[in-house]
Amino acid sequence: MLTKLREIEKRYEELEDMLSDPAILANYSVYQKHAREHAGIADIVQAYREYRRIESQIEDNKGLLRDGDEELRELAKEEIPHLREKLEELEERLKRLLLPEDPNDERNVFLEIRAGTGGDEAGLFAEDLFRMYTRYAERSGWKVDMISSSLSGGIGGFKEVILLIEGQGAYSRLKYESGVHRVQRVPVTEAQGRIHTSAVTVAVLPEADEVEVNIDPNELRIDVYRSTGHGGQSVNTTDSAVRITHLPTGLVVTCQDEKSQHKNKAKALKVLRARLFEQAQEEHDAAISETRKQQVGTGDRSQRIRTYNFPQGRMTDHRIGLTLYNLEHILDGEIDPIIDALSTHFQAEALQSSAH
Repeated sequence: MLTKLREIEKRYEELEDMLSDPAILANYSVYQKHAREHAGIADIVQAYREYRRIESQIEDNKGLLRDGDEELRELAKEEIPHLREKLEELEERLKRLLLPEDPNDERNVFLEIRAGTGGDEAGLFAEDLFRMYTRYAERSGWKVDMISSSLSGGIGGFKEVILLIEGQGAYSRLKYESGVHRVQRVPVTEAQGRIHTSAVTVAVLPEADEVEVNIDPNELRIDVYRSTGHGGQSVNTTDSAVRITHLPTGLVVTCQDEKSQHKNKAKALKVLRARLFEQAQEEHDAAISETRKQQVGTGDRSQRIRTYNFPQGRMTDHRIGLTLYNLEHILDGEIDPIIDALSTHFQAEALQSSAH
């Protein structure tokens, strides 16, 4: 690890020299590239320099234990355990900083919420999750764009809703939300007061750039039709809704939320691009390792990841055994404590894997 850190520090110093070079300053794109690399390793270098400083202090104190007077020896004796503790903390921090970053962490995300088993209750809970993530995005200062939605019949809620969430670090914060979210509550229509269990699936896909996913227009079937609203009634007098089928994979994306056919087509293509990008990633990950899927960090999407129990006001994340009794606040978008705990857990897992 120390050899790697010395190499990074050397590169950091090289970049500092480059960034003050008039020739590089005159070339904006080259300057930006080097500035990004410099900023990307700054935290590692600062932590490494602090690590060396503490190491040096420990050595100085050891010298005082041998050669200092009685008062200095006592001070050194007291200080060494604290310095060693600090050194251990810095070592752990450096290990975390050296972990390879997920290349998708800074991307925008498509968040897909679908009602699963449970009928009307699943549709209502899909709407609850839609609100939870929307509020969380607002709190994070991100932009939320509704890509498509399909209303649930009966008493309301969503059958399916797809959002594009744009903002710094959106994927890094939301990537652990993929999976099955289970809800336990007494439905409004339940006369006996019995608790029903329903499920909603959430998928988090990083937005793909056009250059990364090349879609051949000849491999698409594009159908246009009239938008339908709640209960199936036509809400548009023109054929503005768009359904795109990607013939090689059979993937189908529909979008009808915009009044313009052109806008619906553009949104549907964005979603299709993200799904194809995710599919390519999953194939790549499976080729490297059958046991660890990089896309959502937790593996199989069919896995039940979380339970929201309304009678007890409880949320349990089954992957890390985290239980919180503040369901109302969680559903109002206060999910940072959950995301922080998941990030810490999976980071520790990655550290363990890299140590073997």
